[in-house]
Amino acid sequence: MASLDRVKVLVLGDSGVGKSSLVHLLCHNQVLGNPSWTVGCSVDIRVHDYKEGTPEEKTYYIELWDVGGSVGSASSVKSTRAVFYNSVNGIILVHDLTNKKSSQNLYRWSLEVLNRDAVPTGVLVTNGDYDREQFADNQIPLLVIGTKLDQIHESKRHEVLIRTAFLAEDFNAEEINLDCTNPRSSAAGSSNAVKLSRFFDKVIEKRYFFREGNQIPGFSDRKRFGGGALKNFHCD
Repeated sequence: MASLDRVKVLVLGDSGVGKSSLVHLLCHNQVLGNPSWTVGCSVDIRVHDYKEGTPEEKTYYIELWDVGGSVGSASSVKSTRAVFYNSVNGIILVHDLTNKKSSQNLYRWSLEVLNRDAVPTGVLVTNGDYDREQFADNQIPLLVIGTKLDQIHESKRHEVLIRTAFLAEDFNAEEINLDCTNPRSSAAGSSNAVKLSRFFDKVIEKRYFFREGNQIPGFSDRKRFGGGALKNFHCD
């Protein structure tokens, strides 16, 4: 198993949205009982069968890099975080369905990873207006995951899910919305599990079968920052 090929997937989003709990669920198929704040970056491994059930089936390691911090951090903190953005093959953007600001901040997280310092022209994060042309040249597979679905009242769920659907469309990505307390929401055979598998297959294909254009735009010119490592589906 140690010789398996692997891909690197960033897990990004505001503190408290449940990134570490999500990663634990995806890697161990169980709810994380006592999530803690991630300081820096924490890495866990998911074993994924690429093109499962076909003659091309092959097992890969999916490295899930849970990056801590706030999108509004000082430039020095962002600079330190940048060391985790090297050689990225995929990005999972995580937001709290009960917290609209965490959804809006996904634009800023994405721009940080794509090595762009300015808020894109036309983006008014206060009302969600977004210029999707900012990601027209992005070749990195994206997946948007909303947590805490169980905390959305039925009377408001339709409204929230319409809003998140537009969010995923902006990123040209599929979306998954999960019940934070129910591992069955991502169990094998569920629609969420199918979307996850499709996303990881795409990440692997980009990395091992379609290498050209698979790097973050402009990343090769990124200034390298020295220093050591910086180190939540339960909702914390």
